Amino acid sequence: MQRLQVLKDSFLALDVVQQRLVIGSALAAGGILAYFVHKKRERKSIPLGEGWWGAGVKPLSEDPKIYSFKVETSDEEIQDLYERIDKARYTDPLEDSAFHYGCSSTHLKKVVSYWRHEFDWKKQVEVLNKYPHYKTKIEGLDVHFVHVRPQHHAHQRVLPLMLVHGWPGSFFEFYKIIPLLTENHDDVAFEVICPSIPGYSFSEAPHKKGFDSLAASRIFLTLMERLGFSEFYLQGGDWGSLITTNMAQMKPECVKGLHLNMFVTRSGYKELLSLVIGPYLPFLVGFTREDVRRLFPFFEKNVWEILRETGYMHIQATKPDTTGCGVNDSPVGLAAYLLEKFSTWTDLNNRGLEDGGLERKYTLDELLTNIMIYWTTGSIVPSMRFYKENLNTNPDKRIDGLTNVFVPAGLAAFPNELMHCPESWAKNKYKNVYSYTFMPRGGHFAAFEEPQLLADDIFRFVKKVEKL
Repeated sequence: MQRLQVLKDSFLALDVVQQRLVIGSALAAGGILAYFVHKKRERKSIPLGEGWWGAGVKPLSEDPKIYSFKVETSDEEIQDLYERIDKARYTDPLEDSAFHYGCSSTHLKKVVSYWRHEFDWKKQVEVLNKYPHYKTKIEGLDVHFVHVRPQHHAHQRVLPLMLVHGWPGSFFEFYKIIPLLTENHDDVAFEVICPSIPGYSFSEAPHKKGFDSLAASRIFLTLMERLGFSEFYLQGGDWGSLITTNMAQMKPECVKGLHLNMFVTRSGYKELLSLVIGPYLPFLVGFTREDVRRLFPFFEKNVWEILRETGYMHIQATKPDTTGCGVNDSPVGLAAYLLEKFSTWTDLNNRGLEDGGLERKYTLDELLTNIMIYWTTGSIVPSMRFYKENLNTNPDKRIDGLTNVFVPAGLAAFPNELMHCPESWAKNKYKNVYSYTFMPRGGHFAAFEEPQLLADDIFRFVKKVEKL
């Protein structure tokens, strides 16, 4: 009798175990099913939205025509510049300060002297007009762009490519890379479109609050549609990286590929864990030796340097009109403000040089041409407002910050970029990375600094996508 009770208890215990196994299996299956349902429902795109940024009330219709445009100047414009330069006031720099306190007035005087007595703006206007310029009205704004078509060669595939600049750059950043992309006699060449972000250079500034990267992306998608392109490639850095990423999120069916030379991703527990483990066991978190070299020590190389270099961003993201008033009124002040960025963001080590290393990668004519684009168009203030419009809320909480990118992506990691993003981090957002390249040299202004390196990487990426 006792044995029967023991057997009965054993069967009951076994039944409980089986029940638990069944329940556990069901929960596991449910979890797996829920995961795949979530992946299936994951947002693949974001809404286009709509906007009107022109002055006054939105009209019933908008002129969709595209007009030729030409950069012009005048003797009066140049004379006004000279008079303002001649009245500039300087403060002597601290001894041995180089560019650690910003643009050294000692070297600034030399640049300004060249600007005043040797720089030929009329000649540079001719350089700007080397490529065809156009304007078209979109969402109430005159949108400026450069459009360069390649000479067609037999058996050559011509692909449309939009290049988008950032701050404090302009469409002029791409003037050295355009011929490398359009005059290539290989099996691929690009038809290049370089727009100016509204509020920058020759694109009209928004008249209403709220113009952010999503609005710029929608306008540029309209521009590509107006030019007759249903499929195209995109390339960008700085603001251009965010804008082109947004374009790929809005219309992934139109974007054949997205190439970036600056890219960031959302931070989370995986990234924090990789920062702890990465220096010691990098392979466990998907880091390469080069990732480790560029990232660590993390606080010194990334957090501290970002804090040192982003004071401008906090000002422009809060009170751009106040700061902008001064640099919009003084050409020398504007030059100091912009030259400092082209010094430090090209290479942080330039801070220790008396001349800021400005002419290591650029000529004074190139730097002053970019400054003159801002000066003659009065676009420094609206370009600074773009920070406030985009940073009014937490970017990670915006719809584009919560949405991944599924189009083919090519990522070029330049060693002197302000912050390094490993491929393992980038893949948290860019889900279809076709290429990730550790570039051998170069900083933030990739197309301006190293046009050949960037062009070669764009071609390699596109050929992978096109399966050539």
